[in-house]
Amino acid sequence: MTPRNDGQEQSLEERVLERCRSAGVRLVLVEACAGGLLCGRLTQVPGASAVVERGFVPYSHESKAEQLGVPLELLQAHGSVSAEAAEALARGALERSRADWAVAETGIAGPGGGTPHKPVGLAFIAVMRRGGAAAVERHVFAGGRAQVRDAVARRAFALLLERLSVES
Repeated sequence: MTPRNDGQEQSLEERVLERCRSAGVRLVLVEACAGGLLCGRLTQVPGASAVVERGFVPYSHESKAEQLGVPLELLQAHGSVSAEAAEALARGALERSRADWAVAETGIAGPGGGTPHKPVGLAFIAVMRRGGAAAVERHVFAGGRAQVRDAVARRAFALLLERLSVES
């Protein structure tokens, strides 16, 4: 954490918003695992409306296809929890928004839903700049549902900050 003007530590969400504001960046968020947690955390910070353009919470295959144009064939071939799906979600969000950057995540928060090949805690996070290539990460986070969702949110924000430093 970094200090704020009032001596308090700046939260990760405050750092994200500050960095985006200073770069003139608007965000679109796609939360297929965290279910709105990222948007909720960002919009708790005053002034978030200068950065957060919109958010999507597509849980079903159909909603991913309808809201974001993700081909059902892609989801059937790779699954909705895959690097391919995360990238397609980010791309679709940019195509359907006025945002400059997309953060998309998809995963299995648990406690059920895991398989030997896709365990509970598996998440894919994609960050993409309009006109750029997606950075996609695969993680397996430990803990219960709340811990997995929290870890997905924290890593998504951290990846966004990393990509903004490199590409802005």
